[in-house]
Amino acid sequence: MKLAFSAIIAFALASTSNAFAPAPSLGGKGRGSVVSMSSTEISATADVTAVPFKKGPRIIRDELPVVYVYDHCPFCVRVRLALGIKNVKHNVHFLANDDIPTPTNLVGKKIAPIFAIPEDDFIMTESLDIIAKTEEDERFGATNSILPATGRTDIKAWQKSVQILLRTLQRPRYVATGLMPEFQQLDGRHAFIKNHQLPPYEKKEWKGDDENPGIDMDLKLSLYAEAMAKDPAPLLEDLNSKLIELDDILYCEHHCSEGGLSMDDIDLWSRLRSVTIVKDVTWPTRLRAYMDNLSALGDVPLYDEMAL
Repeated sequence: MKLAFSAIIAFALASTSNAFAPAPSLGGKGRGSVVSMSSTEISATADVTAVPFKKGPRIIRDELPVVYVYDHCPFCVRVRLALGIKNVKHNVHFLANDDIPTPTNLVGKKIAPIFAIPEDDFIMTESLDIIAKTEEDERFGATNSILPATGRTDIKAWQKSVQILLRTLQRPRYVATGLMPEFQQLDGRHAFIKNHQLPPYEKKEWKGDDENPGIDMDLKLSLYAEAMAKDPAPLLEDLNSKLIELDDILYCEHHCSEGGLSMDDIDLWSRLRSVTIVKDVTWPTRLRAYMDNLSALGDVPLYDEMAL
């Protein structure tokens, strides 16, 4: 325990100047395993000019902005990551997954993320709009500090290719850990299961509508339990292969596209974060370093220590 506590303190006190020190050894508990690059691959990446993001000074408003989020939600993570990269201190209000009154009172419906600027009595939704707002407001640091999206179709195609695979692996694990703030209570876990289908079911088939009652809740619970109990080895094999594909198109360990950190990273990293809730994933070296580097830069933790 003494060693673990020392490690936590060291991490907490680390300055931003150390955020892009060479990534440490990536083996060990909770982090899956890492595939090292071959000498040919290392040579191929040697000519890549990595441009680590230079973080600005800490910004602490008298009234801190507030983000209302679900921890697992990639759209919520986009906002948290961007604010962390911009070094803006903010309050994070984690919503229980079954909490309808809080977001409804704020914006009229159950939705996340929600961004509030108390000093302006201002509230808004939609992750990309929120980030754009902070990028154009000098109170939140340098404007336009995050480069715009490049429009890369290869990354979008990769994301689409793993959608079903990741839903199958991630969704049961979200609720099974019982550690995410939105799932601390049974009602929150059941609300998620009620509304989030597992493959091969489609959303309409799972949830139902005016003409279709949907799947019975007891069956939904059973399907989630079965998915969690099933041997993940075949799915892990597929996922490991897909991660190698992604590693091949990742520009460097600091940003996924040429030119520097951009909205490509805000979207990609926020989606990849949930992969770390899956135990025994084999990460390619560069991709694993990318995950760790942006986690440190954006001050958004990964799920390695609670992976199942």
